[in-house]
Amino acid sequence: MFYAFLDVFPLVQGHTLVVPKKETDRLFDMSTEELSSILNFAQPIARAIEKAFPCQRCGISVVGLEVPHAHVHLVPILSADDLNFTRPKLKPTGDELKEAQSRILQYLV
Repeated sequence: MFYAFLDVFPLVQGHTLVVPKKETDRLFDMSTEELSSILNFAQPIARAIEKAFPCQRCGISVVGLEVPHAHVHLVPILSADDLNFTRPKLKPTGDELKEAQSRILQYLV
């Protein structure tokens, strides 16, 4: 029902997006089942992110202004400021994205 992939312009390394396969503009336009399912899908990914990157926890954010498709941000955070979407974004190389992906996948159970 969902895809998970790294944000190509992340706030921090490991910033991941969870997106429903079904086209839906707003998160709260999703059915109750879909809303609970997106969190169930995201949970093991968030746990893997917490193990893969130095952080206090994996933060979650729903902004919904960047693209007209529902999505959830999973971000390894040390402070609330790490979820500040007005900050300049990183511009990782393809190799840096592959490295981040590998780090998350090694902990994904």
